[in-house]
Amino acid sequence: MPMFLIIIISGYILINSYLFVRGWQILPSETSFRLVYAILFWPVVLSYLGSRVFENILPFSLADVMTWIGSFWIAAFIYLFLAVLVLDALRAVNHFLPFFPSFVTENYARAKYVTAGVVLGAVALTLIVGFINARTPRVTELEIPINKQAGELKSLNIVMAADIHAGTIVGHSWLKQIVDKINAQSPDIVLLPGDIIDNNIALLVQKNTGEELRRIQARYGVFAALGNHEYICCGSEAAVRYLTEHSITVLRDQSIKIDDSFFLVGRDDYAMSRWTGEKRKTLEALMDGIDRRFPIILMDHQPYNLHEAAENRVDLQLSGHTHHGQLWPVNYITKAMYELAWGYKRIGDTHYYVTNGAAVWAPSVRIGNRPEIVFIRLNFQ
Repeated sequence: MPMFLIIIISGYILINSYLFVRGWQILPSETSFRLVYAILFWPVVLSYLGSRVFENILPFSLADVMTWIGSFWIAAFIYLFLAVLVLDALRAVNHFLPFFPSFVTENYARAKYVTAGVVLGAVALTLIVGFINARTPRVTELEIPINKQAGELKSLNIVMAADIHAGTIVGHSWLKQIVDKINAQSPDIVLLPGDIIDNNIALLVQKNTGEELRRIQARYGVFAALGNHEYICCGSEAAVRYLTEHSITVLRDQSIKIDDSFFLVGRDDYAMSRWTGEKRKTLEALMDGIDRRFPIILMDHQPYNLHEAAENRVDLQLSGHTHHGQLWPVNYITKAMYELAWGYKRIGDTHYYVTNGAAVWAPSVRIGNRPEIVFIRLNFQ
């Protein structure tokens, strides 16, 4: 994990260094714009990272400002980088096979400023549209037949909302929208398979964020499994304590039989060993003692090793984590990484749904896909 973080941060710094140089070259040398640019660029670049590293030290108001600035920059730098790459590729081709029109070659300085203005305007518009898109989750509906009886139950209405990332970005008002949409579905049970929390507990307490989570209403209650961010943000024990205090039952490598009708299983996160040095239980061990004549629903935050659920006769696995990339074209990376990066899949008699998440992480925008709350109606036969 430390090596992974070093690689990610190093790549981020290198790409931003490339953007800094290209931006510096665009600015006229005879003005004070370069000085202002040099002073502001790196604080903006490092604002999100700084807010997360020093969030226990910084005043909440300063940490909030840094987080918001950094969250927009993370999205902006991706699209600026893509734009600069394309422009530099065109310049390289033009060097060997000239094709730029005369109005560019005869007034290169002006063309440079116009191009920079168009790129900045396009990126700004993308961020605005992406922010609005991120704040308007849709409801994805599925109807799944389960070839088992569930006591007296003929059907079960499940609402799943993963990757809420409650904290600075997904604060009170944003979380209220999500909770209102969950309650509007009149669920029998609400399942939150990981990454519910994104900041340290002190910030959530200060902002009273948990009161919105407490408003979720369901016949059988609200259940959660841990995601990697519960370990990263505050540690699993603190996260479980906070969620439990706000009426959410956390299943940590545990199973529970509900209404003598179906079993619900919650696994600890796939990456827990990286943070604690401990290994989670195998799914086979978790299934020991479960009467498999009843329907079995599994929450497992990261959608790795899907075959395990089918081999252990799980009826429905619910996962998140991938965000479906959150920002195009990152979705192509997540599709390459996971057998199922988003959506529905069936293996044998086991059904799977991987959600792209109810909100956002880090970048406060979504491009290329909308966040979702998933309504699943199970029909027992």
